[in-house]
Amino acid sequence: MRKWVLTFITLMLLASLVACGPKPTPEKKFRVGMVTDVGGIDDKSFNATSWQGMELAKQELGVEVAYLESQQQADYASNITQFIDQGYDMIITVGFLLGDDTKKFAEQNPNVKFAIVDFAYDPPIPNVLGLTFATDEAAFLAGYLAAGMTKTGKVGTFGGIKIPPVTIFMVGFEYGVKYYNQKHGTNVQVLGWDTAKDEGLFVGNFESTDDGRRAGEDLIAEGADIIMPVAGPVGLGTAAAVKDHPGTMLIGVDTDWCVSAAEYCPVVLTSVMKNMHIAVRDAIKMAVEGKFQGGVYVGTLSNGGVGIAPFHEFDDDVPASLKAELEEVAKGIKDGTIDTGWK
Repeated sequence: MRKWVLTFITLMLLASLVACGPKPTPEKKFRVGMVTDVGGIDDKSFNATSWQGMELAKQELGVEVAYLESQQQADYASNITQFIDQGYDMIITVGFLLGDDTKKFAEQNPNVKFAIVDFAYDPPIPNVLGLTFATDEAAFLAGYLAAGMTKTGKVGTFGGIKIPPVTIFMVGFEYGVKYYNQKHGTNVQVLGWDTAKDEGLFVGNFESTDDGRRAGEDLIAEGADIIMPVAGPVGLGTAAAVKDHPGTMLIGVDTDWCVSAAEYCPVVLTSVMKNMHIAVRDAIKMAVEGKFQGGVYVGTLSNGGVGIAPFHEFDDDVPASLKAELEEVAKGIKDGTIDTGWK
């Protein structure tokens, strides 16, 4: 009996020691920080769409995500620095204007992985993946559609700031209109942009809805009944102007505006979409799986990286013949037989 009691006590002591021993350290989560461009996380445009990609990565990959908003361009460097100082494994920067700061900090911190939306480097930086989009392809379709739907024979576009991720939309849009004219013998005019002259209408920012309203009203006054603003939240002001002028329509950019700005869906003919959320999610996935490398990702019509949104409330108004033509045009863009105008 005494032997049994001693054995029991010994076992209890061992169990106690095991229970009080060092606990296994929980596995450290892969952390990803996102630095927005000006316009805010809820800009209903490229910041918001990129953040959707971060949330997808959180849900699907179990990574930890966070964002820092840039109120002005001077915030880019301090926001990137904050994530680096906190030991984040990867940093996503959103927008062409963050190109210089992203390059600087990526080269100074080669062990941190970076991805940047709407920018790429030549030559590539080993720890930076540029997420770019052939939006000229989708914008070409939108221009072709606009030319087929206008009643006034005039369509318009304008930009926030004259930078390549903006003008690529405008070039594609104009070339789509011209291609429609060529096919149908029409003379639909594009207001707000001229590729040959490399000049057009720009409001100088991506924040002011008042500027967007004024630009929209000016184009409507000139006769445009379909307008494509390429200016982030500025375009919401244009949407408000379009809504106030019956018979006019809007083409959204970056996201499906019937989803991101549903209050304006009754005037949104379609949207030129950049599937940034998928690109951001995929970049993070590559990093988590150890497959990440610097270089360039290009979203195209062929790989689903860009496209035009459904016609939603205008679906019955778009003729079946025009829908069929758009499918043929898309095939031509994919196989390279149609030139979108972007070089």
